[in-house]
Amino acid sequence: MHIYLPIAEQSVNILSLILMGGIVGILSGIFGVGGGFLITPMLLFFGISPAVAVGSQAAQILGSSVSGVFGHLRRRNVDIKMGTVLVTSGVFGSLFGVLLFAVLRGFGYIDFIVRVSYVLLLGSVGFLMFRESIRAYLITSGKLKMKRRRVKKKRAIGANFPIKMRFRQSGIYVSIFLPIFLGFNIGILSAILGVGGGFVMVPAMIYILGMPTRLAIGTSLFQVIFVTANATFWQAGLNHNVDILLAILLLLGSVVGAQFGVRIGAKVDGTKLRLILAVIVLVVAVALLIGLFITPDDVYSIRLSSQ
Repeated sequence: MHIYLPIAEQSVNILSLILMGGIVGILSGIFGVGGGFLITPMLLFFGISPAVAVGSQAAQILGSSVSGVFGHLRRRNVDIKMGTVLVTSGVFGSLFGVLLFAVLRGFGYIDFIVRVSYVLLLGSVGFLMFRESIRAYLITSGKLKMKRRRVKKKRAIGANFPIKMRFRQSGIYVSIFLPIFLGFNIGILSAILGVGGGFVMVPAMIYILGMPTRLAIGTSLFQVIFVTANATFWQAGLNHNVDILLAILLLLGSVVGAQFGVRIGAKVDGTKLRLILAVIVLVVAVALLIGLFITPDDVYSIRLSSQ
């Protein structure tokens, strides 16, 4: 069964999009990521233009994150105070990103930049995840011995920065500039690439801010809700690249999938899950890289501009 997408200007299979949204929703619940770093490249494989994929994906991330964050709120895995700081700076970052998106689109560079950015982003993230997952698997299986070293309590990066704030739920005392910097840059990433930024935010909150993993995941989803909502609003208003039908179909699957993801993440071995996700990310990165060098069937195409 197919449906015509008015903004994307093409016909797509309904069940395929719902299934795609469901898979991303599960990943959202397990890893605390919006899933845009996977679903946007998948939409590109479907033939959706990068501009529409980025704008519509931001709306999908909003739904999956709302569903996933409820599960973490019930488990008290969200630091509301930290989330508020990240949201405030992230909203300004996403607005700046939308304006930058419009400028790049006006010069005709946005399609190329989106594709190349995903190749670099997915390639680096996938490689680091794969290396860490393999090492963790070898250690747990006894095939690799971990060297014993004196364990010292790690301090958050930037622990000596000025204007500190205490976040009691996370048990940390850090400079307010660190979460502001992270939130602003994740907002830009959300607007330019149509991602929630959780796959960058979660490690940053753990290693830079020193937050516990469970709180980093839940708080990441919390900030994703508001940042992507702001990005979606401005993408629709300024760039007119949000296809509401496409977003709704993706939401149908992702909202349900996120609830399953929260449950799976609490039961399944995290090492194996991270390894699987790393392989998926690397496969998508390689596919996008190959696509950059393949000559299209139609070298020239004519499309009426809506602007």
